[in-house]
Amino acid sequence: MLKPLPLRVSRILTAGICLSVSFVLFSFTALSQQLRSPSGNFRMDFSLTKDGTPVYRLFYKGREVIRPSRLGLALKNDSFSLYDGFVVADSVRASHDESWKPVWGEVKTITNRYNELAMVLSQPRARRKMLIRFRAFDDGLGFRYEFPAQDNLVYFVIREEKTQFAMTGDHTAFWIPGDYDTQEYDYTTSRLSAIRRLHDRAVTPNVSQTVFSPTGVQTSLMMKTDDGLYLNIHEAALVNYPCMHLNLDDRNLVFESWLTPDARGDKGYIQAPSVTPWRTIIASDDARDIVASKMIYNLNEPSRITDTSWIRPMKYMGVWWEMITGRSTWAYTNDFSSVVLGQTDYRDAKPNGRHGANTANVKKYIDFAADNGFDGVLVEGWNVGWEDWFGNMKERVFDFVTPYPDFDVAGLSQYAKSRHIRLIMHHETSGSPRNYERCLDTAFKFMKRYGYDAVKTGYVGNIIPAGENHYNQWMVNHYQYVVEKAASYHIMVNGHEAVRPTGLARTWPNMIGNESARGTEYQAFGGSKPNHVTILPFTRLLGGPMDYTPGIFEMDLSKINPNNNSHVNSTIANQLALYVTMYSPLQMAADLPENYQRFPDAFQFIKDVAVDWDDSKYLEAEPGKYLTVARNAKGSGNWFVGSVNGDSVRTSEIGFSFLAPGRKYLATIYADAPGAHYRTNPQAYTIRKVVVTARSRMRQLCAPGGGYAISIFEADAASLKGLRAL
Repeated sequence: MLKPLPLRVSRILTAGICLSVSFVLFSFTALSQQLRSPSGNFRMDFSLTKDGTPVYRLFYKGREVIRPSRLGLALKNDSFSLYDGFVVADSVRASHDESWKPVWGEVKTITNRYNELAMVLSQPRARRKMLIRFRAFDDGLGFRYEFPAQDNLVYFVIREEKTQFAMTGDHTAFWIPGDYDTQEYDYTTSRLSAIRRLHDRAVTPNVSQTVFSPTGVQTSLMMKTDDGLYLNIHEAALVNYPCMHLNLDDRNLVFESWLTPDARGDKGYIQAPSVTPWRTIIASDDARDIVASKMIYNLNEPSRITDTSWIRPMKYMGVWWEMITGRSTWAYTNDFSSVVLGQTDYRDAKPNGRHGANTANVKKYIDFAADNGFDGVLVEGWNVGWEDWFGNMKERVFDFVTPYPDFDVAGLSQYAKSRHIRLIMHHETSGSPRNYERCLDTAFKFMKRYGYDAVKTGYVGNIIPAGENHYNQWMVNHYQYVVEKAASYHIMVNGHEAVRPTGLARTWPNMIGNESARGTEYQAFGGSKPNHVTILPFTRLLGGPMDYTPGIFEMDLSKINPNNNSHVNSTIANQLALYVTMYSPLQMAADLPENYQRFPDAFQFIKDVAVDWDDSKYLEAEPGKYLTVARNAKGSGNWFVGSVNGDSVRTSEIGFSFLAPGRKYLATIYADAPGAHYRTNPQAYTIRKVVVTARSRMRQLCAPGGGYAISIFEADAASLKGLRAL
C-alpha cells in the first residue's frame, strides 16, 4: 500500500504540474502566433510541428504567398541540429517607426516601419536556445536566426541552413543559375517547373561553372504568379556568413536555402552570441512596389561612419571600354614570359604599343571629362603585374603601388587636380585576397598621397587558395574588411566580382558602387539580352546600386576593334534611360570620347543627368518587359525620366503629376526614332523640346531594346517662348 506524500511535497508537485500544464497551454498558444504588418496587408503565421520544427506561413491581402515552410539549421558533427525538438520558451513583440536620411540614394528620407515578433525557442534535449526574429513591413517580411550566449552552443559549424520558401504555384521566375563564383549571367524567364530543363542551357562558357544543382538559382529571385502577384526572395545584412542560394524541389515547388561552402565543404563557422543575415520576402500586386521597396536597407544597421562629408556621388569616365573591346591592353608589354620569369625588367621590356593606361591617353580622358562637367576618371592597367596574370602563372600578384614605365603617377595626379578631376584607382586582386589584405594599408596610403579617394576593386578568376569561392563566409568577411579598412582612410569602394549587395551600404555608405551582375562589359563579349536591363532593377538592384557602366553609343564594336564582332543590344535612347533606371550614385559614361563627339546632342543628356536624388517615382513597371522611372535631382526642382523597353515594341503612357502644380517646365525628350531597333537601327533617335506641367500626359513609342529619356528643368517664360505644350 502506497503511503500518502507529505503535504509539502504534495504542494510542490501540484505546483509543478500546474506550471507544466500552464507551459503546455502557453506553448500551444504560441505555436499559432500571428504577426501583421503596420498596414495589415501582410500576415505571418508561426507554429511548431509535432516534432518541434519551426514553421512559418505568409499572406498578402488574404492571399497565400508562402505555404507552410520549415525553418532551422543542420549542424556538422553534432547529434542535435537546430531544426527540430523545439518548444516555445517565450515570445516578444515590438513595433518600430522611424525615418532616416541616407548619405546618398533614390530618396531624401526612408521610412522604417515594422511590427516584430521574436520567438524564443528552447531545445530541451540539447539544453539549447535559438531565437527566430520576424519583422513585418508594409512591403514584406524579414526574418533571421539568433543564437544567444549559452553554455551548450558556443562554437558550431553549419552543415546546411534549412530555411524553406514553399511556393503556392508554378510561378513565372526571372532567374540565373546558382553559382558560387559569379552572377554575370543573362536572366532566364521560365516557369519554376522548367528550371531543371533550362538550367544547363543558361550556363554559358564564359562564366564560372561551379553550379551546384540543376535546380539551383541565385537571389535576388523575382517571380510572378498567374493571378498577378509579384514576389521576390533575397537576403539582407550579409555579414560573417556565407551567401545564400536557393535549391528548388521542383516536384513540390519548395525552395530551400543553400549556403556557399568553403574549400572543405563547410557552410559557416559560428560563435555565439551571433545572428544570421535576414531572409527577405517582398510581395505586391503592383510591380512598382517591388522596385521601390527599401526593406533590404531597413534591415541593415545605421551608418557606422559619423563624418560622411567625404563620401560624394560622382559621374565619371574611364580608360576601360577601349580595353574591354580589345582596342588597347591592360598589360604594358606582350613579352609575358621573359618579364614573368625575371629575365627582363619592366623598364626594359618592349612596349606593345597598345597599352591604354599611358600618360598621354589618360590626359585626353581627363581633358574630355573636365570639358564636359564630369567628376572623375578611372584608369585600369596602370600598375605592373598584368603580364603575370595573362601569362597564366600560378602566382597572380599585384603590389598596387608600382606603375608601368609609361604611367606618370605624380604628374597625372597634379594634372587631374588642375582640371578639377578626381582620379579613381583600380585594384585588380586577380582573385588573391590574402595578398590584397597584406597590401591594403600600403595601397591606401599610396592612394591618399596622390589624391585618389575612390577605388574600383576586382576579383577576376578563381580564388586563391584553391577551392575557396567568391561567395563563401571567408570571402564575405574579406569584402567587409576591405570596405571598413577603406572607410578608415576616407576611401570610397566600387567592388567588382564581389558578393552581391544586401543593403550594407546603409551601414557603410562608402561602399558607393558594386558590379555583382552582368554589366555592360558583356555587350563586348557576345552581347546581353535586350530585356536584361528590365530585370536587374527587380533583382540585383534591390540590395544596392550597381556600377552597370552605361552610355554606349557605338553598338557595332568591330568599328572600335576589327577583331571584335560583338554587338551592343540596345538603342542610344535606351542607353540614356539607364542613367535613371539603373540607380547608382556612381555613374560612368563608358564609351570612348570620340563616340560622344559624334552624337553631341544625345550626349547632352549624360552631361545633364544627376547621380543623387531627393525623390523617385516609379511610373511603369513589369519585370522583363519595361520600367519607367522619374527622379528629382537632389537640392533642385529638376527631374529626369528614364524608360527602358524589352524585346517587343510598345507604347509607354505616363503622366507628370510628380511635378510641382502650377509651374511650367522645359522638357527635352530623347526617344527612339521611327524604325529604331536594338539590332538593325540602334543609333536612330529623335530629340524634341516641349513645355510640361503636372497635368501633362505623354504617349511615346519604344523600340525593341529601346526606350526614352527626359530632362525636365524649371524654366522662365522667356526660355519657353515658341515651344508647344506636350
